[in-house]
Amino acid sequence: MILTSIIAGSSAPTQDRAHETSFSPSDGAELFTFAHASMSDVDDAVAAARRGMQMPQWSDITPDRRGELLWRVSTLIEEHAEELAMMDTHDAGMPMGMSKGVNAPLAAQVFRYYAGFATKIEGRLSQVSIPNTLHYTTREPIGVCALITPWNVPLAIAAWKLAPALATGNAVILKPAEQAPWSTWRLVQLCHEAGIPGEVVQVLFGGPEVGQALVRHRGVDKVSFTGSTEVGCQIVADAAPTLKRVSLELGGKAPSIVTASADMEQAVLGNLRGALFNSGQACGAYTRTFVQRSRADEFASRIAEAAKVMRVGVAADESTELGPLITRGQVERVLAYIEGAQAEGAELVHGGRQLRDGGLDHGHFLEPTVFTNVQDHMRIAQEEVFGPVISILPFDDMDEAVARANASDYGLAAVVWTKDLVLAHTMAKRLRAGTVFINLLPLIDPGAPWGGFGLSGWGREMGAFAIDEFTEPKGVFVGLEA
Repeated sequence: MILTSIIAGSSAPTQDRAHETSFSPSDGAELFTFAHASMSDVDDAVAAARRGMQMPQWSDITPDRRGELLWRVSTLIEEHAEELAMMDTHDAGMPMGMSKGVNAPLAAQVFRYYAGFATKIEGRLSQVSIPNTLHYTTREPIGVCALITPWNVPLAIAAWKLAPALATGNAVILKPAEQAPWSTWRLVQLCHEAGIPGEVVQVLFGGPEVGQALVRHRGVDKVSFTGSTEVGCQIVADAAPTLKRVSLELGGKAPSIVTASADMEQAVLGNLRGALFNSGQACGAYTRTFVQRSRADEFASRIAEAAKVMRVGVAADESTELGPLITRGQVERVLAYIEGAQAEGAELVHGGRQLRDGGLDHGHFLEPTVFTNVQDHMRIAQEEVFGPVISILPFDDMDEAVARANASDYGLAAVVWTKDLVLAHTMAKRLRAGTVFINLLPLIDPGAPWGGFGLSGWGREMGAFAIDEFTEPKGVFVGLEA
């Protein structure tokens, strides 16, 4: 099977394009081949999107009709949920429990949420001091939006960018990560099936060069990117000459603070799942576990025992708890962090090995890995590992915990485990993170903003905040003198 970019509702040519084959991270099986977009394809897609912004069947439809189209997309996602889940399971190595239980349902939920927003994009009447003058503001679509998405949660992240962009009347070009483009390609087809014009939703395949061409293109008005901080910084530089709007959801190094009053069973299970969901390949994963010293040994022992019995297996097996990493290169990268942590003096309590037995020899599998006595200066405590690694850092008092948790260039998420309600709210205020969870897994909901401080990015996704990210305010002055 050959997948091609979809430009103005049609498959792009494949001749004279570079081709790439996608392989399953679970067993190395060949899945499909896809053709990279050329620079002329980028130009064609941008030109089509600019036409789409002017098409009466898009620009002139009522907000209610736009909402109906988005609701129809959500229905189609639900109707094809198993197909979409299988695509991300095979293509991205996402365990079936997550792809069926979280990824596909969240994509549908996001479209339903923003279908309702299509009729609720409001301006305001402003009090100005110019005599006999009425002033009001409106919100208008930014224009052509390039949505550049990552490989770790392909369908859901594409949906939570695409839905608000469409609800506000923009035209969109999706550029999925080349490691896992399958479900995004299918999502675009479902948008067209729902009745959204082909010029309004398009998809381009390819590597960083395609994304960079979109970012630099003068015909693109807005870039929304989820991925590494390094690439996010490059996008800012590439977008600067055209001053296009940019929003970025980047890396994280989420601190998890386990207080002496925490329910230990809840904290152990929550940190195990919060750190290792999607094999630790998540920007919101709990990667620095600060445990009050009086309970640190107990916590380390219990979470190591829990990690030992985790079911590691191929992503399509419904009993799998920990699936493969995306590529062999990612396995090698995480192993380098594990070896580096040991060299710096961290104590390996469990794991640290690549798994090759029991039918895992053709995939990219790592044992769930637990370190204790990790120090703040170690690379494993400072840099985003993006793998199944838990680091335990003991602390003595809450002031120390807050200071150490905030001593990071990242600020995407944080979590506190405590039975003390006053402490929970106090800590939520003191932690420098875009989202703070209390006694919870890192869950995302379309009604709540998602994004971070510092090197975790610019702007917010989800909620009403995404409406701001995809609209421009316009002020109108009206003279009232006869």
